[in-house]
Amino acid sequence: MRDDDVLAAVRELAPTLRERAAEAESLRRVPDASIKDLAGTGFFQLLQPRAYGGLAADPLVFYRAVREIARACGSTGWVASVVGVHPWHVALFDRRAQDEVWGADPHTRISSSYAPTSQVTPVPGGFRISGRWHFSSGCDHTDWALLGGLVTDADGKPVEVYTFLVPRADYRIIDVWDTVGLRGTGSNDIVADDVFVPAHRALGFGPVSARDCPGHRTHPEPLYRLPYAAVFTTTISTPLVGIAQGAYEGYVAATRERVRVSYGQKVAEDPFAHVRIARAASDIDAAWLQLTRNIGDMYERVVRGEDLPMALRTRARRDQVLATERAVAAVDLLVENAGGSAMRTGPHPVQRAWRDVHTGRGHAANDPERALSLYGQGALGLDIQDTML
Repeated sequence: MRDDDVLAAVRELAPTLRERAAEAESLRRVPDASIKDLAGTGFFQLLQPRAYGGLAADPLVFYRAVREIARACGSTGWVASVVGVHPWHVALFDRRAQDEVWGADPHTRISSSYAPTSQVTPVPGGFRISGRWHFSSGCDHTDWALLGGLVTDADGKPVEVYTFLVPRADYRIIDVWDTVGLRGTGSNDIVADDVFVPAHRALGFGPVSARDCPGHRTHPEPLYRLPYAAVFTTTISTPLVGIAQGAYEGYVAATRERVRVSYGQKVAEDPFAHVRIARAASDIDAAWLQLTRNIGDMYERVVRGEDLPMALRTRARRDQVLATERAVAAVDLLVENAGGSAMRTGPHPVQRAWRDVHTGRGHAANDPERALSLYGQGALGLDIQDTML
């Protein structure tokens, strides 16, 4: 299967995902049928190494597919993006870890909760971890989890933040996800009690940030030379831009027929509505163009074997957080002029999008001050020390 075949299959599936959006909200998780259908398109193999049956695709194909899914159903788009990016991260681990995940089944999926909330004890051959991790989107549809943990020295000082790769048999899922927005993501808690994680299934953020991991010496595809921060933060912003695009399309379709009773006027004839349409469309386009420009520029450089300048990496973070801001602003513009009927519980796409983008905005990757500060430091020629680049 080629990259373009996957994208075409996702586009063909999108109307079905749109029809299941209400079901996802009711279930508080993506329907099993939707995950099965997405798997059938090859979507979850886009960022998986070729050595394990994946496509190691151009990342822009992945993000285009995520946008198409999120246009149809925000929760499904969010889960697809987050679960779909994890093969990229697992590809950076020791080959033994990858064999354990994909050796028997190349279609194995992985969820995550990266915040280092666990207790970690180094032991001979690895680590013992215990803890409760929040917001593991799509975890009910996966068999492994990437879990964060902080390793300290004998004095309790932080040494390194690790990601531990843990099989489903070693943790349990606690159903706690009941939210206003992104209701269908099933972002539940994961609990592990004194679990042993061998060293080959632990990966520090230092090597990841330096792009010097065991997987870099295993997989030749340029995809895995991209920076973690750019890949993962774009993974968070892309579904939000897709949700905004779906809201825009739904708003325009509804506005063609809507009458504002208070004024006895067709909204399609209201020049102020025209202005909102133009502003929202521009914000969504700007967000998408900048996201794709940055990932495209990075990918072209790694394909050529070139280094990635810090100016490009900080630009990617700058534009990623602003893409989220623009997506939220665009949906807000539309909601303000959509009328009271748009906020009724039901099939209207604008109210669901409004709830979804504001919920997604709360993700740690969307902290604008932190990301914009990094860009400002770089522009002023200051030394930047941040593992999120």
